[in-house]
Amino acid sequence: MDYIAPSKPKQNGSVESSNGRLRDECLNEHLFVSYRHARAIIEDRRVDYNLNRPHTSLQGLTPHEFATRSREDHNMSGANL
Repeated sequence: MDYIAPSKPKQNGSVESSNGRLRDECLNEHLFVSYRHARAIIEDRRVDYNLNRPHTSLQGLTPHEFATRSREDHNMSGANL
């Protein structure tokens, strides 16, 4: 594994971007009263982000829509997943 120096976010931009988005959209918006409460809210956000939110990298589709479309395209072309 490559070494990333402390306070050098440019060395791993995708992780820093993801951490910043989590901080802005979730952590700064909630006051957690317990560890269990924090885990529940963060898990809800993770599920929403990974299943329900459109992603520009997927041409504006949600990951679920993209996966379903991909399976349908493969099945129509005769390929098996």
